Amino acid sequence: MSLLESRQDGDLLRATLNDPGRANALSPALIGELIALYRRPLRAEGVRAVILSAAGKSFSAGADLEHLRSLRDAGPEENLRDSHRLRELFESVLRQEALTIALVHGACVAGGCGLATAHDFVVAADDARFLYSEVRIGFVAALVATYLPLRLRGSDIRELLLNPQFVDARKALEIGLVNRLCPAADLAAVGDALAAQVLATGSSESIARTKQLLFEVMGRPLGDALQHAAEVNAAARATDDCKRGIATFLETKKPPVWR
Repeated sequence: MSLLESRQDGDLLRATLNDPGRANALSPALIGELIALYRRPLRAEGVRAVILSAAGKSFSAGADLEHLRSLRDAGPEENLRDSHRLRELFESVLRQEALTIALVHGACVAGGCGLATAHDFVVAADDARFLYSEVRIGFVAALVATYLPLRLRGSDIRELLLNPQFVDARKALEIGLVNRLCPAADLAAVGDALAAQVLATGSSESIARTKQLLFEVMGRPLGDALQHAAEVNAAARATDDCKRGIATFLETKKPPVWR
């Protein structure tokens, strides 16, 4: 049985972490299935948004313990290969051109927390708890540190990574780790409503280009960032979506309904 179930529902792709017996731990097999899904050219397949949820009591407990045990005596090359596999996982989510939404309930720990927060939006159930636990076992949350600055201010990143304690859903919303908070029973409905709102008001072409731009300007010197942004701005004007958007606005004084 697949550890990652998925089905297309109109312009949505609904995916579910499906290893509840191990709290959806990020085993090599599950990581492989996630990479394969998020690397697909989903927009070309008619998918405008991916909504990821999880079966069982928790979103994900993080690293698979059996796999961690196998790495205790691994050499540098094997460890680097394994780290690159995690990089591929997070990068596949971050670079997916379709909108991405994670629906989190229960425990969301370490690599599982990294997976969730790599999505464009995180909707948390009121029972969700978040933890970057890496320093507790002498590890480093190195990969997530590269993209958490897009979500959090520096002091909150330090608190999460250096003093790892469970953060409840309300606190996660307060600091920006999640985007929406709702009762657990409403998690799927709130996720759908968020997707509907974004897809109705935003061009998928513009969403994809904006997502890419956010990563490309992060950390650049101001002059370089502005130059690149100007080039992206100019290129966007030549897209069919931009031409349609301008024409519709000039004609109706309203932006298009994109969905």
